Amino acid sequence: MPTPKPVADSIIAPMSFPRAGGGEITVGGQKYNWTLLVVYRGKHCPRCKRYLTILDGMRNDWTAAGFDIAVVSADTQEKAQADQEEFGWGFDLGYDLNEAQMNLLGLYVTEPLSANETDRRFAEPGTYVLRPNGSLIAVSISNGPAVRPDLSELLDGMIFNKKNDRPARGTV
Repeated sequence: MPTPKPVADSIIAPMSFPRAGGGEITVGGQKYNWTLLVVYRGKHCPRCKRYLTILDGMRNDWTAAGFDIAVVSADTQEKAQADQEEFGWGFDLGYDLNEAQMNLLGLYVTEPLSANETDRRFAEPGTYVLRPNGSLIAVSISNGPAVRPDLSELLDGMIFNKKNDRPARGTV
């Protein structure tokens, strides 16, 4: 059972992940741009690959709208780098998402069905949009691979929210 979900409009404390290709990704805390954080299940998930390929195709649209993109999974460095090389994704790809971080994000955590799936527990999908001050304006958490927000619809909604300075919803 997951920990309580993150509360809309709450501030996410900075959270860092090693980045495929070197360096580090930090989400939360004070930033210049808004942040789109996508948590994916890992290399073993073909549905994730399709979703992330769609996201990569929209990367320029998200960037033009003032968003930084961070994508992360519980995968190892080797698996994350293999995916980035195979698919040519241009967004920042993090790895080694740990269970404490999964819990802070309110993610569902899954035990692998077998060693053929993966060798460790992993997070089910989550999508978060953070304002530059680190507050959550949108949260979408799933308990399985088939439920994820439509990225075009999400971008359109976030552009509207930015232009109109809309508050986070679902705060009660």
